[in-house]
Amino acid sequence: MSQAAATIEDAKVEIFKVIDAKASTLLDISHNIWQHPELCFEEHFAHDLLCDTLAEEGISVERGACDLPTAFIAEAGSSGPTIAIVCEYDALPGIGHACGHNIIAAAGLGAGLALAGLAEKLGGRVRILGTPAEEGGGGKVFMINNGAFDDLDAAMMVHPANRELLYMSSLAVSTVRATYTGKASHASAAPEAGRNALDAAVQGYTGIAALRQHIRDNERVHGIFTDGGAKPNVVPARAETLWFVRSPDSTGLNALEERVTCCLQAGADSAGCEVDFSSADMPPYDAIRGNSALSALYMSNASRVGRHPIDPQQQARVSGSTDMGNVSQVVPSIHPMIKVSPEDVPIHTPEFAQHTSSSSGDAAVLDGAKMLAATALDLWLDEENLEAVKAAFSTQ
Repeated sequence: MSQAAATIEDAKVEIFKVIDAKASTLLDISHNIWQHPELCFEEHFAHDLLCDTLAEEGISVERGACDLPTAFIAEAGSSGPTIAIVCEYDALPGIGHACGHNIIAAAGLGAGLALAGLAEKLGGRVRILGTPAEEGGGGKVFMINNGAFDDLDAAMMVHPANRELLYMSSLAVSTVRATYTGKASHASAAPEAGRNALDAAVQGYTGIAALRQHIRDNERVHGIFTDGGAKPNVVPARAETLWFVRSPDSTGLNALEERVTCCLQAGADSAGCEVDFSSADMPPYDAIRGNSALSALYMSNASRVGRHPIDPQQQARVSGSTDMGNVSQVVPSIHPMIKVSPEDVPIHTPEFAQHTSSSSGDAAVLDGAKMLAATALDLWLDEENLEAVKAAFSTQ
């Protein structure tokens, strides 16, 4: 074993011991965030809990970073490669932490704390980023625009799932809010005087249902009605639908979004109504840009803790969208999936939420922290690894 390899091996043994010593604190944090689910940009409990823990560990933290009240940035180390460890902590309406962001937060914090304690000794820098509103708010996009991801060598996080995967099969996504305006009238006494905005929305929905037959297998369009009128005996003067449009890349996304808005416009035209389009206050998410070199390092470190992520095939995909995709476009990044539930219990379900606060969820917190921290050490302590990651970013 070379001196460099011995140094990395010793550092990993040491950092695993640090994380094990913090296990009680990290699991308490995961459980507390799980018990206090907060929606996007409202994660005040989680923000304060994570920031207080960082401060108690002697790490300087900027609260309310990037003009976002529930974002934070903490840093440690004065020289060497700078690695970002990303924390998420928002929940879903009605089903709480059914995406397991309590695990992401606690695992990220564990890796960040362990790295911060060894940064000066090992000659590396760590940036711990609290990124709110992944579930539809695009917190990372705003943080990118405000410089939080500048001057980084890599960024990484780990996400709970029902499979052990090297990466998530992500799609670019945008939102379309269609607001229809018609004319109110008594639905029985004078229906001819009305222009039914709900009819317009329904026709738009039907048009998209037909459109779905003629899009690519790896594209998605799905939506809901958010307003359909107030009373049955009044012709609705206002209706609204909200849509997610997904495609493998931004070029396909833009083309598909245009087809979607044509369907929604046709619904308005058919009912004699007007329609206005907006982005529903969510910036578009890019697809995740893979990094084979960084993923290979993560896979090696996963095996150290007894996990064996696979390169997802068609039958093993966990497909969705995340603002970590935007991060991966500006800095080498990974977003692996760590198993916390049986394969027949997918994310974004009430059943999955129960697993994120179970013994398997606790194991994911500690294993996730170790895998992230060890991967950061590979970049801190081996320049060849760092150069390989940079090369993969420039070519993939």
